[in-house]
Amino acid sequence: MPVPDVMFCAQQIHVPPELPDIMKQFTKAAIRTQPRDVLQWSYGYFYALSRGEPLPVKERVEIPVATQKNDTGLTPGLLKILHKQLSEKEVVEISDLQRKWKNLCLPMEQLHSLLRLDNFADGVEWMKFFAIACSALGGSLLSSMKHACEILTNDPEGGAARIPYDTFAFLYSYLASLDEEISEEVTQSFLHALKEQVSRKDYMVGLADFTVKKKT
Repeated sequence: MPVPDVMFCAQQIHVPPELPDIMKQFTKAAIRTQPRDVLQWSYGYFYALSRGEPLPVKERVEIPVATQKNDTGLTPGLLKILHKQLSEKEVVEISDLQRKWKNLCLPMEQLHSLLRLDNFADGVEWMKFFAIACSALGGSLLSSMKHACEILTNDPEGGAARIPYDTFAFLYSYLASLDEEISEEVTQSFLHALKEQVSRKDYMVGLADFTVKKKT
């Protein structure tokens, strides 16, 4: 059936006054985030926008260092988005995590692999999953904690990347407990020495603090 030849005039077409700004911000967000699947990411963007949730948008363009040996799709910038979206709840529904993960165009098989590292049957304790995700970025315990500090800090980019000692200790202890080669005694000894070192700084741990202490 042919489409009717209908003429529209300016008075018949109503464009909401806020639409141009919405589309401008959407375009900027897409450029910064560089999603692998624009349609899937767009769905997540407007879904979050309609509900007043944190948007799936990177703070700046991120160029991940991808290799054939380790190209997981997850990047520090994407993990930071997930943290903003999900960290308000201590325990996150698996379905909610899956939806946010999918809307960032991340491979679901990677999410399933990370979830298998702990028992999250009754919900995902967010900070534990965050720690596991940092380990996927970093490989070693030291580099995992470096990523955690850089994502969680309120310091300017390129600064000391400080986070509260209690947060650092929780993440470090949890990741160490997943490594059979690191004993509880070694973990507690390291954290005790670190706490003494940073006690003069309001219990804030920066990259230099734990890097130096770990190497000594």
